[in-house]
Amino acid sequence: MGKILMVAPTSFFSDYGCHVRIYEEIKFLQKNGFKVVVYAYKKGGEAPGVEIRRIPSIPGDSRYELGASWIKVAFDALLALKVLAASLKEKFDLVHAHLHEGALIGFLASRILKVPLVFDFQGSLTDEMIQHGILKPGGLLFRFMWNVENLIDHLPDAIITSSFHGAKLLKENFGCNPQRVFTIPDCVNVEAFRPRTPADEEEIKALKTSLGIPDDRPVVAYIGLLSSYQGIDLLLNAASILLKNGTKAHFLIMGFPSEAQYRAMAEALGIGQNVTFTGKIPYFQAPRYLRLGDLAVAPKLSASEGNGKLLVYMATGLPVVAFDRPINREYLGDLGIYATPGDPYSLAEAIDRALRNLPEIRGIGESLRLRAVENYRWEKAGEMLLQVYRKVWSS
Repeated sequence: MGKILMVAPTSFFSDYGCHVRIYEEIKFLQKNGFKVVVYAYKKGGEAPGVEIRRIPSIPGDSRYELGASWIKVAFDALLALKVLAASLKEKFDLVHAHLHEGALIGFLASRILKVPLVFDFQGSLTDEMIQHGILKPGGLLFRFMWNVENLIDHLPDAIITSSFHGAKLLKENFGCNPQRVFTIPDCVNVEAFRPRTPADEEEIKALKTSLGIPDDRPVVAYIGLLSSYQGIDLLLNAASILLKNGTKAHFLIMGFPSEAQYRAMAEALGIGQNVTFTGKIPYFQAPRYLRLGDLAVAPKLSASEGNGKLLVYMATGLPVVAFDRPINREYLGDLGIYATPGDPYSLAEAIDRALRNLPEIRGIGESLRLRAVENYRWEKAGEMLLQVYRKVWSS
């Protein structure tokens, strides 16, 4: 069918967010006869059946390659050299780029190859830099980076967003041509991520025992990156508030890379015995761990990025507490249990309200599962992606 040059300026494959989207897109394309070659950073795990070509390591640098960071400028320069070298030697039929850095690199490659560029937009570059604390709004550097972002947004032949909110942002804030913006929501493997059944009870009991999770308390589950950007500080503060008010619960926090930092924070808050940190959970093991939960929480702060963890929660049949953001309402609709963005007291109150009504809200989890099956299967997203490819090839 064709050969795709995929630019992924990140430590692909890692067990979170945009990496899952990249992986599932590739697997769908492969099933439909495409050859996909991914260009990514040095670090990251293997993705079964995916060809990944990596940049060399930078001597002396051991920092983890995720989130917004100025060190990524060096990584991106190496990535650009590798991608452009391949563009001069090999034939590709389309460039599919992820993140703004990838779109800029991908634009140069697409011009060399004389093929279309599709940009997989994950959220605002400047908003991400602000959330990570490396950029302050309003200053000269902010205005420079906003102009860079604006320039990149106008380079592709088509832009794919993971949410209608993202599409609106591109059209209204950055003036992108609506004819070039397509929304393909993040999706979920609804066969792998499923509600627990009576047949799972023995495995669930064994997992709880191995993790030290008590049987007599409802489990509040989180899975994803551990960072202030993802709201983990707010989650632990909310847990402290409601536990000290007498609510019985156990918090299962699954993810990386700052496990030791947040474990220490939980101890300092006096809730260490009520929180289990698992560290990194491989994507392919995540379904069985999520089935330990009675309630899921998604305290992510960004107003522009997608929030793919909501979909695995939904597919698992878990009621979800999240901040009241447009992207969260897009996925959860009126079935979400919402808190005021950035407010740990509101988050604590929402979790407490849900825990006190678990028998009643289990029906919400079932409805969220149905919503995921009907609207967010990867097969549906894959067909939409092929439609975008056909459109740019024909224009």
